[in-house]
Amino acid sequence: MLFLDPSHLPKGPLMGVDPGSKTLGIAVCNTDRTVITPLTTIARTKFTEDARELLRLYDERKCRGLVVGLPLHMDGGDGRRAQSARSFVTNLLRIRDLPVAYEDERLSTFAAAERLIEAGVKPAGHKAMIDAEAAAVILASAIERIEQQAGGGQS
Repeated sequence: MLFLDPSHLPKGPLMGVDPGSKTLGIAVCNTDRTVITPLTTIARTKFTEDARELLRLYDERKCRGLVVGLPLHMDGGDGRRAQSARSFVTNLLRIRDLPVAYEDERLSTFAAAERLIEAGVKPAGHKAMIDAEAAAVILASAIERIEQQAGGGQS
């Protein structure tokens, strides 16, 4: 089930996804959505294999919803990457009906790189961690919007 607004996602743990052409960055949060953890990066191969691994992690972490980064242009318009992310979600929903919402991911990779630098990770180590960290940025952004719409309280 696709939601236009992450505030409509069920309560409980969420999974964030940074969809790239070569990798899927994955992050998760705890049940009360106070701790967000960059989890892993899935190397893209075939869609069915990518989806199987994503759903395995989703089930393993007992997630209740999925937040997928939507790579919009800076002017807010869709491009090839946004269309690819939407296609990924459409195909995933054909396999399993999950609660899914999109979150604007503009500048998420930049923010992720900044977070890694602040954490003391040397730039040489960024490549292996950047996509999962970007997924954490995307998930944090969605959770922040959920909390704002709930009047600043826990959702």
